[in-house]
Amino acid sequence: MTTSSETRAKGDVILEMRGLRIEGQADEQWHGIVHGVDVTLRRGEVLGLIGESGAGKSTIGIASMGYARPGCRITGGSIVFDGIDLRAASDEERRKIRGARIAYVAQSAAASFNPAHMLIDQYTEMPVQHGVKPRGEAQEEAKDLFGRLRLPDPERIGFRYPHQVSGGQLQRAMTAMAMSCHPDLIVFDEPTTALDVTTQIEVLAAIKDVVQQFNTAAIYITHDLAVVAQMADRIMVLRYGNLVEEGTARDMIAAPKEDYTRQLLAVRTFRKEDQAELDAPEPVLKVENVTASYGGAVKVLKNVSMEIHKARTVAVVGESGSGKSTLARAITGLLPPLEGSVSYHGEVLPPALAKRNRQQLRRLQMIYQMPDTALNPRQKVRDIIGRPLEFYLGMKGAKRDERVRALLSMIELEPNDFLDRLPGELSGGQKQRVCIARALAAEPELIICDEVTSALDQLVAEEILKLLQQLQDELSLSYMFITHDLATVKAIADEIVVMLLGEIVEQGEKETVLAPPHHEYTELLLSSVPEMDPDWLDRLLESRQAKGSFQGAAPAAAGLEAQPG
Repeated sequence: MTTSSETRAKGDVILEMRGLRIEGQADEQWHGIVHGVDVTLRRGEVLGLIGESGAGKSTIGIASMGYARPGCRITGGSIVFDGIDLRAASDEERRKIRGARIAYVAQSAAASFNPAHMLIDQYTEMPVQHGVKPRGEAQEEAKDLFGRLRLPDPERIGFRYPHQVSGGQLQRAMTAMAMSCHPDLIVFDEPTTALDVTTQIEVLAAIKDVVQQFNTAAIYITHDLAVVAQMADRIMVLRYGNLVEEGTARDMIAAPKEDYTRQLLAVRTFRKEDQAELDAPEPVLKVENVTASYGGAVKVLKNVSMEIHKARTVAVVGESGSGKSTLARAITGLLPPLEGSVSYHGEVLPPALAKRNRQQLRRLQMIYQMPDTALNPRQKVRDIIGRPLEFYLGMKGAKRDERVRALLSMIELEPNDFLDRLPGELSGGQKQRVCIARALAAEPELIICDEVTSALDQLVAEEILKLLQQLQDELSLSYMFITHDLATVKAIADEIVVMLLGEIVEQGEKETVLAPPHHEYTELLLSSVPEMDPDWLDRLLESRQAKGSFQGAAPAAAGLEAQPG
């Protein structure tokens, strides 16, 4: 790889924003979302922006490119990049800078790629368009970067389409794209939020390596203090568009000055109370010897068996491509198994969703990972929650509306304030609460929660976990909780199922699975959970490199990761 890093003097100011003010439009009115924030960033420095949903983190990150999202406008302050005033620059000047000198890595890789083009073509587009290098050279460099980012089969993975790789692989491919022009500044917007802990370690390590190698400045946006502690030299804590606290990462972690920063450090204190012995030996759900594939030769699930009992939470954990979501699809009938069966209260369910009756569908509901895509943007909250009341329970008119109000109160949203809102008028946490209410509307006994907190900031995620636990206590609900977040597992699970390459490698009561000695793969997962220590990642990488086990299970999983789920 060639680089112009020699011409980049580390420590020189590359970005300076002063008195930045940004407004957003709602109900035809403009209101402030960033209120006079100052940002200074030097070459080779990583600045962490943290705060809960709505703090203005992403808005400030995007503003560093002289850009504001649709419905937003930059109303005050200056944005100077390497001596260029981006607010005064022409559209043509800004277009030449974006992608070539300032790159952006979005949180949702799946929504950011063009599904009609191969990964390699999307990588080469930017360096070719900006005249940085010819297509052939860009392709060879792409393969090298894919290898650095520990993507499987780096020589050929670029010739796949976005839907043919896992979410973790897609996020790493997007990171490679951002680095394709060797930019001066990269904005990382929650790049590891939706990744499992083992994949997250690989992506964090690769980002850190490339940023250091090319002396690139970076803005790292996240709600996870433990993650930003590994990446950032300095941290800015934001809330409601205002700066709360700023300092070096080490000082911030060791001795936060503000109460809000201390709250962020103290999240995930919630733990459910230990459950008594099982009242009934008969499980609500029983999965027996299920094997499934997506139509190809590769079996994505292999002889999987598990049980879920009444009022219990079973957490299913594993890295990307382990089969967690595929297991949920097999249980719900979205992916009929090749072999095995799924039983509900001793009754074998038809393998295919279309062959299940209304009562079988009603009893088993699902809450999805991304509330943004799970809710119809054109339907009001009253219709979103009211639909399952009509479909499953035949409720209409005043009776339906009364039940919708009761469900909103149950999820702690004021009915008069939220009944007639559209999803676009809700925060991420509010959207997820509406998804929970929609699932509850069917009066199920079992709810499958598929990564329901992974896209939420930690304070909101803890609120959702507490709400789910409260509903379980009140309604005796059973949960299958699919997650890659072991902090969530420790908070809410009664039992744990650990999956790898479509098989269950370990399962049992939470205390048993989490207590040493662990299965080798369970140990890998537990050791990959970031700690609130700026030196943790470096120590972990040194330890794994010494043992020759840095990539963990990734090489073995490479073939499977190309499959969805």
